[in-house]
Amino acid sequence: MPAVIHALTIDVEDYYSIYRRDLFGVEGPPTDAVVRNTNRVLERLARHGVKATFFMLGEVAATFPDLTRKIVAEGHEIGVHGYLHRQVFKLSRDEFRREVGDAKKRIEDAAGVRVEGHRAPAFSIRPDTAWGLEVLAGLGLVYDSSIFPIAGRRYGWPGFAPNIQVMKLPCGVNFIEAPLSTVTILGKALPVCGGGYFRHFPYMITRWAMRHIGKVRPAIVYMHPHELDTTPGPEDFVAALKKAPPPVRRFHRLQMRHRKSFEKKLERLLTDFQFAPLRNVISTVLHRKA
Repeated sequence: MPAVIHALTIDVEDYYSIYRRDLFGVEGPPTDAVVRNTNRVLERLARHGVKATFFMLGEVAATFPDLTRKIVAEGHEIGVHGYLHRQVFKLSRDEFRREVGDAKKRIEDAAGVRVEGHRAPAFSIRPDTAWGLEVLAGLGLVYDSSIFPIAGRRYGWPGFAPNIQVMKLPCGVNFIEAPLSTVTILGKALPVCGGGYFRHFPYMITRWAMRHIGKVRPAIVYMHPHELDTTPGPEDFVAALKKAPPPVRRFHRLQMRHRKSFEKKLERLLTDFQFAPLRNVISTVLHRKA
């Protein structure tokens, strides 16, 4: 049997500008940390000959167009991750259309290629925001990868089928959804293969999950460039954090946990498994079904 080729996806966002905005209410452009950390990811992918999908925020593409061009020049797919990392459930239909449409244009202008894929910030396509899929189709996007088929506190669509699929939307349009990966244990779908789960779980759990999922479908792995960053951050961010209430400081500590081991885990992941951009994996899966 040929080896399963999984999808590797990178959500390109600046940790510091997002958390300044969300936790401190301070607006500001992305910092150059996103460039530094994304370049570290690109270097590791190049070393292993791996191509991936980079879902990019519009504000990152607008601030650092050279980074956007570099991602495409190195043979990776580029997608849209919204403009300011605002969850879909915080937006009206028109606001979401502008958020994604503006980001898509910025990214396409910088990259010089058509954007086909979308990932919502914080996986915020849920049953109550399912209308977002119609908005994405109307903007000319081909697929989405935002749905986590779990019953989570922050996100999730319980009972959503875990396989890559063509959905018939209420408006009558066909649209592709590539859900994030889960494993089922004792009848409960659990999230694996990305982000905080990849950081916090021992690597052996991720490896087991990838092999288990690979028996029936490709896994969709996701991560963020900032998960490689172990520095304290910009001085103003550190100063604001010291004055923040305890829940905010605890949340930040949680986000920083196990970052020192992330790089080693990533190296093992890229060695143990084969990966391709998500659009390639989608094409292969749907071709087999046809």
